[in-house]
Amino acid sequence: MSLTRFTKLLPLAMIVTLVLAACSSGSSAAPSGGASAPASTEESTAPSEAAYPTGDFTIELWTKEGDPNIDFVQQLADDYSALHSNVTFNVVNKDVEVLREDMVNTALSPDAQPQLLWTVADHVGPFTAAGVIQPLDGLIDEATYDPVAWSATLADGKQWGAPISNGNQLMLYWNKSLAGDEAPADSDAMIQVAKDNTSGDNYGLVFNQTESFWLAPILGGFGGSVFADDGVTPTLDTQSMKDALQFMYDLKYTDLVMPSECDYNCADGLFKQGAAAMIINGDWALGDYSTTLADDLGVGPIPKITATGEYPKPYTAGTFYMVPSSVEGDTLTVVTDFITWSTDKEQQVAMVEALKRLPANAEALADPVVTDDPLLAGAAEAVKVGTPQPTNVEMRCNFDAMTAGIRDVFGGNSDIAGVATTMQEAADNCLATLS
Repeated sequence: MSLTRFTKLLPLAMIVTLVLAACSSGSSAAPSGGASAPASTEESTAPSEAAYPTGDFTIELWTKEGDPNIDFVQQLADDYSALHSNVTFNVVNKDVEVLREDMVNTALSPDAQPQLLWTVADHVGPFTAAGVIQPLDGLIDEATYDPVAWSATLADGKQWGAPISNGNQLMLYWNKSLAGDEAPADSDAMIQVAKDNTSGDNYGLVFNQTESFWLAPILGGFGGSVFADDGVTPTLDTQSMKDALQFMYDLKYTDLVMPSECDYNCADGLFKQGAAAMIINGDWALGDYSTTLADDLGVGPIPKITATGEYPKPYTAGTFYMVPSSVEGDTLTVVTDFITWSTDKEQQVAMVEALKRLPANAEALADPVVTDDPLLAGAAEAVKVGTPQPTNVEMRCNFDAMTAGIRDVFGGNSDIAGVATTMQEAADNCLATLS
């Protein structure tokens, strides 16, 4: 997820307006040239031909995967078309937040919907609120998938997504030639390694300073949560949040191990250029970093917070297929058949080889391609310390408020208590627009 997650946001009030109006009117793939492609179609288990629809079908697939990962998505589509010559795919990349906005906007124009989405779990909330996707209960076989991956898009007793990959967690990547062979034991050790590698235009630690997805795991490491026990009431003005914000402020302004300004692309570029010893980034970058750094790449959980003895708790989910609400009849049959085929063991093992992501297919997850790979083993350890990402629509209020807050902190605001209070007020005000 490259992943620029929360930079272009559609106001929640607009989502609600779209939903009400609809009711009143009645609706980063393998590098070019070097990718491991999905398994040969001759070796794949073809879907049942007996009841397969006839006629021509064009399936528009919106995917949050950009370069180089979109190559794998396109290869999957091409291989399926080779099995079914009457099916053509149009694979369209959309930034993850643009995809969300564009899909929510189809609440008033279902004809503008694609036939399939490849996206992230946190889109379940806004998409179900806007009524633009349909449940997959009875259409997809739950037994195919790892139970944790399957449960990530379960909401209100319905299944809204079919899992593609398992994880989506943030974790620590380090360049062994700079930071050493082993991961830092805790946050104090990480900061020391970062200091040792910060000089001039070289930095010890980089990550996206503009989005709240990177704040969430640190909050968890200080024992905090974004919701009260009811799962809908924001809890952003807490001591845990203040501790997390102070920790991140200190990384930049006290420890002096980070660039003065850095978004996702900045941090990603510095690490790949060898100008950053460590980066906190998501599992979606593993394939790219493995290609760039080869044996110099280390992967593992974000180190324990020394003050608490707890691991940071990144949000976990993965990537998912979602089916737009307007898809029906034979087109729905084709779409669900493609979902089933593309997430079988053979195609999922191919995804692991191409993208270095943990698969959602239960059999593929137990395959040696996963269990014998030290990088994937490190990613699996990072998943274990994570926490499921909330998918309810109220989470958008938290993400928006936290994003404004973390940008304020990294912009130099040292009034940490004031930032936490402002975040809470913003989330509460947002929540009021949903009632």
